[in-house]
Amino acid sequence: MADKDITVKLKKSLIGSKDYQKQSVKGLGLSKLGQVVSVQDTPENRGMINKAIHLLEVN
Repeated sequence: MADKDITVKLKKSLIGSKDYQKQSVKGLGLSKLGQVVSVQDTPENRGMINKAIHLLEVN
């Protein structure tokens, strides 16, 4: 399962979001609005995505 990649885009601002959501987004490697990163499909990354799914766009 770790051989696949997930494309994640930050589509909403982190202003007003909870600290654990900010940390999850930063852990995925996102810092700017509209930034796109590719992360490995691991349970750890899926958990970080699920913590802040309303702020992200996942492909």
